[in-house]
Amino acid sequence: MKALVVEELSRNLSGMGLREVDAPRRRTGEVLVEVRAASLNYPDLLMTRGDYQFKPELPFVSGLEMAGEVIEADPGCGFEVGDRVMGGAKTGAFAGQITLPTTALRDIPEGLDFAQAAAMGAAYHTAYVGLVELGGLEAGQTVLVHGASGGVGLAACDLAKALGARVIAATHSEAKLEALRRAGAAHSVILNEGRFREEVSVLTDGALCDLVFDPVGGDVFDESTRCVTFGGKLLVVGFVAGRIPEIAVNIPLIKGFSVVGVRAGEYARRFPDRGQRIAKVIDRLASEKRITPHIDRILPLDQWREGFEAMDRGEIVGKVVFVP
Repeated sequence: MKALVVEELSRNLSGMGLREVDAPRRRTGEVLVEVRAASLNYPDLLMTRGDYQFKPELPFVSGLEMAGEVIEADPGCGFEVGDRVMGGAKTGAFAGQITLPTTALRDIPEGLDFAQAAAMGAAYHTAYVGLVELGGLEAGQTVLVHGASGGVGLAACDLAKALGARVIAATHSEAKLEALRRAGAAHSVILNEGRFREEVSVLTDGALCDLVFDPVGGDVFDESTRCVTFGGKLLVVGFVAGRIPEIAVNIPLIKGFSVVGVRAGEYARRFPDRGQRIAKVIDRLASEKRITPHIDRILPLDQWREGFEAMDRGEIVGKVVFVP
């Protein structure tokens, strides 16, 4: 089968390529899936450089998540040949087939195609853990979402709006402002460059934000400390900007807000029952059409470089999906 294999770590994707490899062999307790679609996530890009906290042994097949059809499974395991499933692991999704334990798979919600299903898992799980599980999101609250054009950021906007929050979507790119407005996942859209606190204050009539969802870090985090209301939470999701910010603890003390780290994958591993509950809630919202993954482009797997490079340049609005 064809698979996107990372053979060497590099800064420019030179250490990876599409290769012919042996199809995986299913072991007892695993399910063999024919991959129909697989979505690109920012950790996929980081792992090609060795910059992600998880560092798989070389060589490895890239890809966190996918959707496809079951082609082989243990009798009575909960999955049968032909079932439409979604899921994934830390690697292996950018290939023709993948084997996964039953716990790493679930049925595709009614109404979603393979591309949408592949685009939904990690992004919406991260958004839910941050906003709801750790942030305690309630209807009527105001949420500021940074990196709103990315897969996780746009999922956070979509989810927060579906749950009754007032959403302010923030991006660093003027070119993406109109795209975010067309996506319709937020009530307001702003640029998060420089001193954006004053615009947030105007949009909220001075009340500021109950939650700030920040996968960007750097200067955006620094200014976001001025955008959180008393008793609010600043959710640290990642550092796409590159600089890991620091904060003097007297700032959250005086302003009365919390800084909360969001590690959605680790959260599900430590609390598997909660992870399963979250998946069910997300699937229900998707089947009810209350949330819908936004796909920027669907590419054949042999055009993988276009997707990775577009993500690296920050051109994506939503998700990139590869089709083997």
